[in-house]
Amino acid sequence: MSEEIVVGIDLGTTNSCVAVMIDSQVVVIPDEQGRRIQSSIVSFMEDGSLVIGNEAQRELVADPRNTIFSAKRFIGYPFDSKEARKLRAQLPYKVIKGEDQNSMIEIRGEAFALPEISALVLHRMKDLAEQYLGVEVNQAVITVPANFNDSQRQMTKLAGELAGLEVLRILNEPTAAALAYGYGKGLDAKLAIYDLGGGTFDMTVLQASGNVFEVKSTAGDTYLGGDDFDNRLTRVILIYLQNHYDFSIEKQPHLRGQIKHIAELVKKGLSVRDKFKLSQQIRLLEYPEPVELNLVMSRELFKKQCSDIIDRSFTICDEAFSRVPFDAKEIDDVILVGGSTRVPLVKSMVEDYFGKAPRTDIDPDEVVAVGAAIQGAMLGAPFSVEQLKHNPLLLDVTPVSIGIMTVQGICEVLIKKNTAVPCEESKVFTTTVDQQTVVKIQVFQGESRVANDNVKLGELELIGIRPAPRGEVKIEVIFEVDTDGLVSVKAKDLDTGLAHETRVKVSTGYSEENVSQMKERLDASGVGAVELTK
Repeated sequence: MSEEIVVGIDLGTTNSCVAVMIDSQVVVIPDEQGRRIQSSIVSFMEDGSLVIGNEAQRELVADPRNTIFSAKRFIGYPFDSKEARKLRAQLPYKVIKGEDQNSMIEIRGEAFALPEISALVLHRMKDLAEQYLGVEVNQAVITVPANFNDSQRQMTKLAGELAGLEVLRILNEPTAAALAYGYGKGLDAKLAIYDLGGGTFDMTVLQASGNVFEVKSTAGDTYLGGDDFDNRLTRVILIYLQNHYDFSIEKQPHLRGQIKHIAELVKKGLSVRDKFKLSQQIRLLEYPEPVELNLVMSRELFKKQCSDIIDRSFTICDEAFSRVPFDAKEIDDVILVGGSTRVPLVKSMVEDYFGKAPRTDIDPDEVVAVGAAIQGAMLGAPFSVEQLKHNPLLLDVTPVSIGIMTVQGICEVLIKKNTAVPCEESKVFTTTVDQQTVVKIQVFQGESRVANDNVKLGELELIGIRPAPRGEVKIEVIFEVDTDGLVSVKAKDLDTGLAHETRVKVSTGYSEENVSQMKERLDASGVGAVELTK
């Protein structure tokens, strides 16, 4: 087997999956029990050991305070943002404020950064691949939601590096799914990728023409997913309990995690039958004996509680189709991605929206990892010029507009949303103060005209500018977006040639010292040197 093995990893909010191409065939790699999907859960045990993946699910009930799930939902949201506040109220574990407004997770007296949690999940996927292949795996293509901004992509790449992987490409999940669906088929079709994961949603419209997969438009919400179904059902079950028993949920934080686990069972049960009878014993501090939870849930109740969540996705679909010269009814194929699309109500509402049934012959949990593995094989293997002509060509777009803050606080857009990548744009600005020798350039990503309503990626300082009356000195700002969707910014004094250039690493909020500490802690944890499951 070639030493140049590149695996494809779908790092999901709820579940993750790893795949590899062997002899022109993609293999989705199973774990020790033959399961091809791993829960994106990490449990920190009292003895200092870790349980990662599917085996960590039981710790959601046994030790919810120290079992981390859905960490991906926090990525890119400042601690004080409304999204982060809402999520904290629904979780049994503790989230605290770190440097630069980053959310940190406190576990057994230590604060962990989000990339550290993701790195542990990625390391589990790396280990599974190495066990299956019998060789060391050091390179990967890792997927992210199409609507992830620069900060979220950088955090994901950092997680891969912490896990001991060289990340060859950050690939958008819908693009990976389209590649998995159309690779080698010689398609000529308009495709809609409806990607509803555990915590994120993307709608991507592509044109497949032979081996070219061109993204025409994408739109998304990085705070919309199957977790929202679970949270709604959790609320329904808690209200039912409160109507039958007198108890305080504030005194028993473990209870919310236990009920959320039950809610997920209900959701899955309703995916295969019209009604689901729930019969569970629940321990409440106020009662000496376990209390009975007997409840019959129906698809009709699920629809009443959750249809508005799915409706939110169609608003995003409308946005994506507003940028292409055809509507949803003209799509040739609708591809469902993400485990949350297994919910019958989702399938039904998607069929109503597009006027055609979505494809059901593609595994929504595996398709993204399969596409990432195909891309990985293209990046890792040597090809002749003739072979390269037949390799798939992925043409993607920027998910979010990028610009800089003007003196009036307005976001001056340089690269518009849905611009094909890689791309480069520039604009000339002038100084605003007499004798100004320093120019600070603040970089933002978002759609609001007000800069501070967008996500700040970072800032550059151009020092040593020629003193002159305001408006005389010309500063050229050049933005570049690479195929990973990562942003680089250059600023140049056109009079003196003075230039400053950087990858906008400030957006992750982690210094080199922070990253070194993360690496040391990961190494000290023994991940990769000890058995990860119990």
